[in-house]
Amino acid sequence: MNKEDVSRYYDIIDLPHFVSKSRKHMSNLERAAQFAPFAALTGYDDSIKEEARLTETKIELNDEQENLLNRKFSFLEEHQKEHPSIRISWFCPDGRKKGGRYIETDIVLHQIDQANRMLVDSSHIRYPMDDILEVDGQLFELLTPEDGDWY
Repeated sequence: MNKEDVSRYYDIIDLPHFVSKSRKHMSNLERAAQFAPFAALTGYDDSIKEEARLTETKIELNDEQENLLNRKFSFLEEHQKEHPSIRISWFCPDGRKKGGRYIETDIVLHQIDQANRMLVDSSHIRYPMDDILEVDGQLFELLTPEDGDWY
């Protein structure tokens, strides 16, 4: 600012500071709080948290594990009308990034939908058979050695 610019304000420089009659005086802390919600990089923190969130890779079963699981599915299909309680360990794909996580869920089997390769529980929640890693339950205690090498 040069001297000519300053000279334009000589008439108001010594006037008293304006104080509003209708609003109370705001402290420096209150004045600063007005700007606290402002974030120059909106979503940056969420993006960092999302990137840091870990996901698992889906496990590919070998032939022996796949055969065992398919035999268990066949056994379940034979007993589906009994609506057995089973525990499944299944891969739940992540909706936002590559990978997912494995979840163990106790269900009451309602139906096996072979056409779509789905296990359907009593709440009609569908679990893709191709995403199931393990099936267990009391029902499998009924298996005899003649049924094959199950474990």
